[in-house]
Amino acid sequence: MNVPELEKILSEIKSNIPDVESAAIISSDGLVLVSTFSQSAQYDESRVGAMVSALLSLGNRASVELSRGNLEQVLVRGAKGYVVIESASEDAVLAVATNSNAKLGIIFHELKRMKDRIVITLA
Repeated sequence: MNVPELEKILSEIKSNIPDVESAAIISSDGLVLVSTFSQSAQYDESRVGAMVSALLSLGNRASVELSRGNLEQVLVRGAKGYVVIESASEDAVLAVATNSNAKLGIIFHELKRMKDRIVITLA
């Protein structure tokens, strides 16, 4: 795993999408591999990892139970913005927190675009 390259990917996401406030690449079991959440005093990385893992578990269960196929994305909408969790590989996800002005189409496009780089970097 190339940590500097993963950090560069997160930096590019934040610079390409001004509405993204924080981003992380998290293993499927909730381990934060790299993150910009630590740059904000209001977030605890380990809690973010645990929450993302729980959301993925519930999302997978719902997707299977409702015959929707493999889980690709979890979207949480709050009064102050969104949390988007996108599958990045079999063993990792990309999670971003945005402000309420975020354009979801742009975010979805950018996350999909970064997926291939993440897969290669994690290999």
